[in-house]
Amino acid sequence: MFDNSQETKTNLSELGEFGLIDHLTKNFAPKLESTKKAIGDDAAVLDFEDMQCIVTTDLLVEGVHFDLSYMPLKHLGYKAVMVNASDIYAMNGKATQITVSIAVSNRFPVEALEELYAGIQLASQIYNIDVVGGDTTSSTSGLVISITALGQAKAENITYRNGAKPNDLLVVSGDLGAAYMGLQILEREKQVFKANPNAQPDLDQYTYLIERQLKPEARKDIPPLLKELDVKPTSMIDISDGLSSEVIHLCKNSKTGVNLFEEKIPLNPAVISVCEEFDIDSTTIALSGGEDYELLFTISQDDHDKIKGNPNMTVIGHMTEENEGMHLITRANTKIPLIARGWNSMEKEEEED
Repeated sequence: MFDNSQETKTNLSELGEFGLIDHLTKNFAPKLESTKKAIGDDAAVLDFEDMQCIVTTDLLVEGVHFDLSYMPLKHLGYKAVMVNASDIYAMNGKATQITVSIAVSNRFPVEALEELYAGIQLASQIYNIDVVGGDTTSSTSGLVISITALGQAKAENITYRNGAKPNDLLVVSGDLGAAYMGLQILEREKQVFKANPNAQPDLDQYTYLIERQLKPEARKDIPPLLKELDVKPTSMIDISDGLSSEVIHLCKNSKTGVNLFEEKIPLNPAVISVCEEFDIDSTTIALSGGEDYELLFTISQDDHDKIKGNPNMTVIGHMTEENEGMHLITRANTKIPLIARGWNSMEKEEEED
């Protein structure tokens, strides 16, 4: 949601690359003991002492990952941090630092980038993450954001995708499908606006879904909650590309099969309602929608009682022997093969070739 008509505009060339970096990062002050040197030198210096360092990178490209006709820049900055922090939490770690690099075209004034960085700053404050570096450069095709996140965890606590065993329980945090349906609503309203620019959308009934799409929250709370419950996940992954894709990742890495139960998949009532409105199957959305940024993990059956009844987690299936295959058990108790139909950023490019 970028307004070209805003009164105050400062051309990027007025500040230059280093002036722009100084301007956008002036409010980022390090908070963490592990940050020894942040922005302002040739490189950042971090000290994790006896901890393992976890590193992840994600790239967000305008027109592929976000649409500025309905994505406010402040929300985009916030979401860009969440996308990366979620990967750290999926390793059962604590996100601690990020670097932020952007490529931007000259259609963006300085004030637009201030909004973007305000979202980054808000996310870093709420999630107690230090911004320790980054880069800026010019782009000929809109906005590109690359964030590298760093985190820490004790070696014995890090959880990989390859540790699940047959009979482990499959557990998911939160609910699924809301972000994708929020996107469908925003895309629909975009088409309505194109047809009638004077139309005033009433989106109050869709608030939860739109917020899950525009301003998702990474599940920072799950790793410490599992520790408090004395539960060590055997494998874990975050749900960015849809439940089915992520379940298959765990199975392939762990060399197991799975039985995923349709009736156990957690859906918010708003998702069910809007799926009926759009005449879309809600299970399909949960399996294939993506961008939920919930955590999907496996635990030993011995730990079931420790999480039983916890409102933050739902047991949705169990792992099986690899030769039994990966299956969805429908509400009609039919076993069907589980297929990865999650979001794929390369599909659009392939279709255009």
